[in-house]
This record gives sequence, C-alpha cells and structure tokens, in this order.
Amino acid sequence: MLSQESLAKIDKELTKYPAEHRQSAVMSALRIAQDELGWLSKETIAFVADYLRIPAIAALEVATFYNMYELEHVGQHKITVCTNISCMLRGSDEIVEHLEQRLGVHLGETTPDGKFTLKEGECMGCCGGAPLFHVNNKKMHEFLTPEKVDEILGELK
Repeated sequence: MLSQESLAKIDKELTKYPAEHRQSAVMSALRIAQDELGWLSKETIAFVADYLRIPAIAALEVATFYNMYELEHVGQHKITVCTNISCMLRGSDEIVEHLEQRLGVHLGETTPDGKFTLKEGECMGCCGGAPLFHVNNKKMHEFLTPEKVDEILGELK
C-alpha cells in the first residue's frame, strides 16, 4: 500500500522510540502515509496500524482527532485559511470570500478539477502575520491581501 520509501521513513521514526512504545510513532506514520497518498482511507489507517503492530482503532482515534489528517479526498493544493480571532480581526473573512469567488467553492469543498480544496483552520500560531493560510500543511503564507492571494494561486496552477 505504501512505497518502500515511505516505509523506510516510518522505520526511521520508529527508531526514536523504545520497541515497546511503537504506538508513539503513529502521528508521524500517518503523516508519511498522507504525504504519499494525499489522504487517509480507513484501509490506509489500518495498514499503518498493522505496520506499527498496534490496534487499528488506536490509529483511527489519532487520525480522527487531529484536523491535519484528511479522511476524504482533497485537491492537489489544500488551502487552509486561519479564521481565528487574530486573523479575523485582520481580514481573514475577506480572504475567505476572495478565495471562494476565485475558486468557485466554499470552505470544505474541492474544485471540480480536483486542483484546490478550501478549508478553515484553527490558530496556526502566526498571529503576527495575520491573515494567513497554508498550502498542503507545508508552506505558510502571511500578511495576505486579495492581490497576494491571486499571486499565490497563479504560482500553484
């Protein structure tokens, strides 16, 4: 189900913990699987659990608790906009509205071509750079304006 490269990354994560605490690597292992596959199906979560030799429910509990894990297909570029108070006070509502108009989808939806998913996110801990969003849980973009959003979207296409 996962490539040898991903399994090697999980094996490296496992070396960080005593053998009797393999479950401690579950968050990293789920992230590695999601990086490769784009999202986590129940089968993928069960595979990761089996690989870690932990109960499938233990991995599923982690995957369903944290919002960084995608349990449904997402677009090639997942844009997660912070809408917490600091970002809201500095214009995140305008950024969300602009993104929805530009992409033709609302929060929680994916464009018909599968290129973009727009999500609402909790505080990302960068309040000084508000409003902000991140793309694919990796690249953070701060001090957003509608013009800067258009530039970023142009680079992603």
